[in-house]
Amino acid sequence: MQIDGSNVRAMAVGCSILGAGGGGDTAIGVLAALQAIEEFGPVPVVDLDDLDDEALVMPCGGIGAPLIWIEKIDRGDEIARLIPVVERIHGASVAALMSAEIGGSNGLAPVAWAARAGLPLVDADGMGRAFPEVPQVTMEVAGISPNPAVMTDERGNVVIFEGVDGQWMERMERAMAVEFGGQGYSSEYQMTVLQAKTATVRRTVTLAVRLGEVVFGAEGDPIEALAEEVAAAVLIEGKIVDVERRVTGGFVRGSVTIDGLGADSGRVLRLEIQNENLVALDEGEVLAMVPDIITVLDTQTARAVHTERLSYGQRVSVVAFPCDPIWRTERGLELAGPRAFGYDLDYVPVEAIHS
Repeated sequence: MQIDGSNVRAMAVGCSILGAGGGGDTAIGVLAALQAIEEFGPVPVVDLDDLDDEALVMPCGGIGAPLIWIEKIDRGDEIARLIPVVERIHGASVAALMSAEIGGSNGLAPVAWAARAGLPLVDADGMGRAFPEVPQVTMEVAGISPNPAVMTDERGNVVIFEGVDGQWMERMERAMAVEFGGQGYSSEYQMTVLQAKTATVRRTVTLAVRLGEVVFGAEGDPIEALAEEVAAAVLIEGKIVDVERRVTGGFVRGSVTIDGLGADSGRVLRLEIQNENLVALDEGEVLAMVPDIITVLDTQTARAVHTERLSYGQRVSVVAFPCDPIWRTERGLELAGPRAFGYDLDYVPVEAIHS
């Protein structure tokens, strides 16, 4: 498989769906990927089983508030600054790039970077969705060290971090992202292929492309087709009547209120967000919660609407579907369950809520 002009848009649609509202708007990511593919050629997508066990895999992506990414785009050459530093520190060549998170534009950024670097892209990522914080990755669950973290911006600044743990790495990199203007580009949790085989969510690039193809190829209702593909519950169909959103501390935080339409008339759904959609509430009743994936879709097209693009009057449908099983483990919930975001809720799988 390769990512080229024929499937990069399908991948973008899938990345948006998997992003739970976060990871950055894919519109810019598509343009960057298409330009890089046109200049440097298609990007091979490789399975971890096809690489040498001792080869070095380099996760990468953007860090900061996705809202900033709409206006403060990257130059495209950030990867040319990150790779040499990672290789110097590890004393080994990078064999392949990997999306730190498949969700949103962060799932697409490594496509453009891999094309520019002449490297393959691993068919895996560190989340199976999008999360807002550095240590909320499957590599942290598996005990992989986040060190070294290498971070750059569009100006050419490069910073190397050595943290005592993932939480300190988050604090340091988040502060630097703010200093960079709200957005930076980084790599953490570099690992061997052997480590990656048990420390990542496998085949998520393939999944993203598949989800995009399902939406594009739907003969009837694309939301119904998508919901069937990912075993999603449709939480509400309605109109956005209120958006409260602010950028603070390197995150987009706030809430969105949706009034039901049609069969859902009279219902009101509230989404709590921190870069991603975290909790869906109907008059205080929890309909879905992180780490399961809650995504807002345009009702007509089934295209995901990122949190920074939500606005009054949009007709949307909200769906929720299961996260990767690793996030339902004790350590996974400790890192990315409701209480990790300050919600005093016991996690209940979305399929159990809607059974």
